[in-house]
Amino acid sequence: MASPYLLVGLGNPGPKYQTTRHNIGFMMLEHLARLNNCHIDKTKMQGRYCKHRIATNQVLFLLPQTYMNLSGACVRQFVDYFNVPLQNLLVIHDDIDLPCGRIKVVAKGGAGGHNGIKSIAQHLGSTAISRIKFGVGRPTIESGVEKQPVDKYVLSGFSKSEQKIIDDRASIVVDAVDIFLKQGIGPCMNLINCRAKKE
Repeated sequence: MASPYLLVGLGNPGPKYQTTRHNIGFMMLEHLARLNNCHIDKTKMQGRYCKHRIATNQVLFLLPQTYMNLSGACVRQFVDYFNVPLQNLLVIHDDIDLPCGRIKVVAKGGAGGHNGIKSIAQHLGSTAISRIKFGVGRPTIESGVEKQPVDKYVLSGFSKSEQKIIDDRASIVVDAVDIFLKQGIGPCMNLINCRAKKE
């Protein structure tokens, strides 16, 4: 039997955080699940999840409920329980160093100050974690929050214009996951990163 895939969206649980920048991982994974008629309504090991078959692959959709900084504890439990190889793990998360809506796929690397990724790397003992980074930008003069601390900024909501960008770019995440499941992280990086730069 083929090894399962684990798709993880990062965010914070609860209505208070539902539409904040830090929860873009939750938003994108829930969007993916809806497209696949998969309801993320089961609870296990500090996470909300569902299982679905996409083509020939068994795929797990996971939203850790530990709060962002402790995401690794939940992810590690799912990796161990379902025997997920690290190359079959894909994490979707926000990135303040990318402009709002810019998407970048990476196969490994440091956390770049992202506490959720730092926690996952610590619990898995590896930085070779495939990721889809979804840009949420930094505080700017244009947004009127240029002096807002980053930790407060990522817990703020998107403007209407930013939300439109998010909605428009969601299709790139959908395509990235499809390529990852069919071809792996290498082709996913090549195809998606080239496309994202042009758009």
